Formats: sequence, structure tokens, C-alpha cells
Amino acid sequence: MIQAADIREWRTQGVVDPDGHRIGSLEAVYVDTRTDEPAMATVQVGLPTRHRLVFVPLDDAIVGPGYVKVAYEKALVKKCPAIGTDDVLPAEDEEAVFAHYGLTYQPGAGGERQLARR
Repeated sequence: MIQAADIREWRTQGVVDPDGHRIGSLEAVYVDTRTDEPAMATVQVGLPTRHRLVFVPLDDAIVGPGYVKVAYEKALVKKCPAIGTDDVLPAEDEEAVFAHYGLTYQPGAGGERQLARR
């Protein structure tokens, strides 16, 4: 189990896919609002003058010295719906991120968001 207290140390660490290919730099961690457990991360990708943030699930993530290895291939992660580096994910776009990875989206009973940034 990933400890929520440790996730602050992950910021700016390299994010790699299962084969060790670098995807980008970890920008932020999002927790599941129902469990308060880390659920997704934003990864900064793109050219230096055209950065964007893509989401990647943290299920089965492995933390190593200087990197976070995720269970998803680089090509899939880079095709995920993106936001600008100064933007926030609109609530109505959360479901598309989950659908991109074939994951079930479950907002709160009152329509609350499933993800919250840490």
C-alpha cells in the first residue's frame, strides 16, 4: 500500500512505463475522494515550450530511487486527455480520463468528484 504521507516526495520524480521508458515528470498526485488513497498522478509531458499534463492511474505503481514506475505503456499515457500546466481538471472531464484507461468512474452519491489533488 502506498502511504499518502510519502506522495509529496514524488513531485518532480521521473515517471516510467513497465519497460522503463521515461514518460515525463510527476507533477501532482490525486487521491480517490472515497478512500483518500492515491489514485492518479499528473505527468508533465511534451516539448519544453509546450508542456501539458496527462493523467495516469497509480494502481500497481512502484516507487524507486528517483522514479515512479506505472503499469501503463508510454504511448497510452501520452494519449490520455490532457490539461495545461496551470489548469485543473474540470469535474465533467474526470470520466473521460477513467474511460481512457478502461476504469470504472464512480462519483460520489451527490455527484462529488472522484479525484482530489494532494
